Amino acid sequence: MAGVVAPPLCTWLVAACLSAACGDAAGKEKQLRRHGCAMFGSSRRGRPPGARCRGGRGARSGGIPMAIALHPERGAVESKKPDIKQRRVVVTGMGVVTPLGHDPDEFYNNLLQGVSGISEIEAFDCSKYPTRIAGEIKSFSTDGWVAPKLAKRMDKFMLYLITAGKKALENGGITEEVMNELDKSRCGVLVGSAMGGMKIFSDAIEALRVSYKKMNPFCVPFATTNMGSAILAMDLGWMGPNYSISTACATSNFCILNAANHIRRGETDVMLCGGSDAPIIPIGLGGFVACRALSQRNNDPAKASRPWDVDRDGFVMGEGAGVLLLEELEHAKQRGAQIYAEFLGGSFTCDAYHMTEPHPEGRGVILCIENALADAGVAKEDINYLRVNSTKSMTGHLLGAAGGIEAVAAIQAIRTGWVHPNINLDNPEKNVDVSILVGSQKERCDVKVALSNSFGFGGHNSSVLFAPFK
Repeated sequence: MAGVVAPPLCTWLVAACLSAACGDAAGKEKQLRRHGCAMFGSSRRGRPPGARCRGGRGARSGGIPMAIALHPERGAVESKKPDIKQRRVVVTGMGVVTPLGHDPDEFYNNLLQGVSGISEIEAFDCSKYPTRIAGEIKSFSTDGWVAPKLAKRMDKFMLYLITAGKKALENGGITEEVMNELDKSRCGVLVGSAMGGMKIFSDAIEALRVSYKKMNPFCVPFATTNMGSAILAMDLGWMGPNYSISTACATSNFCILNAANHIRRGETDVMLCGGSDAPIIPIGLGGFVACRALSQRNNDPAKASRPWDVDRDGFVMGEGAGVLLLEELEHAKQRGAQIYAEFLGGSFTCDAYHMTEPHPEGRGVILCIENALADAGVAKEDINYLRVNSTKSMTGHLLGAAGGIEAVAAIQAIRTGWVHPNINLDNPEKNVDVSILVGSQKERCDVKVALSNSFGFGGHNSSVLFAPFK
């Protein structure tokens, strides 16, 4: 299988995971046009002209939920890393807030068991909407994580972000004693959001209909995508790089790679990075309904998100946050941190083609993956675990947060040796090679290198690679 992974695989990603042994070029183009939206899980019919079902396909992310275990026929090749010495980056902590749990182990155990987090929306009355289901977080508390005064004022995307960030620190063994010893000028926060404070902004518009005097004085800062990272840094006293990247559904991967590069270049020692989104509100649901992109399988929510399945009728929205604690290797060793995985490298490119439609030949995606492999010093034969939003069938699509939780899932696969299943794949598209897909049950996989991809509206492509730490 390894021998056919590379250029065909890259195009195959855009073509919704068509067989790696695709036929002639004309056949590939036809498959690409037919399956261009499969990765976003949207309906095969009824899309607006030119609409691109391009989700945060990454590590998942955020795209069609699909886990793919590739089993190479030959061993890893020699590392092609350049001679330029770079500081090594490792993952020492993970934090999540998801429809499947708010702890990395609980989250991944639910994925391994094929548990669905899709259910009827309860946060607001959506009885008049054609879609009434989502990967909604039903139970969430900021107690002990966010100051009560701020918790009452902030948008949910900020609450998810701060909570997941602090959980990543706790998961990484950053106790109060360790925190006091950190050089905070070399610690940074880079957690993005695709949509930002949608609820805050929507509420401000409604208040403005009455009078500007009714508007929340915090509506401007709390609606911006950067403020989640900013507030978290203020809380921690971290004075290193602090900003937010917003690249639609590729947001988390962009943040993870940029954060890692700050460490690799010697600018920081510790970074919190990932993504957060809370789009399950009337304007968020209504916007995607207007695009005719959402599943309307309201009577059977757990079966609604159906990646690669011929009976799919749209994607399912999700919400939450995924944050990684990245650390320079020697820094992590010095404090005795547990190392979950190593970050090898990555890349991002732009299709420069269309606002929502992927390039029919997958040029931007091919370039992105090739550049990521070169940056990581990894040959295509080294990759035996490739993820394209493989959590989505169970969590829904978390937009800017998708790549963050998918990175956690990829790292958990490295740690546990188990690849989670894809649920609801009952009637696969005939051009999908099901022999290379993980089915309805988890599978064993000794992960050598995990490739996590995210692609978003605007033609944003991103790829990052993780591997067991050795």
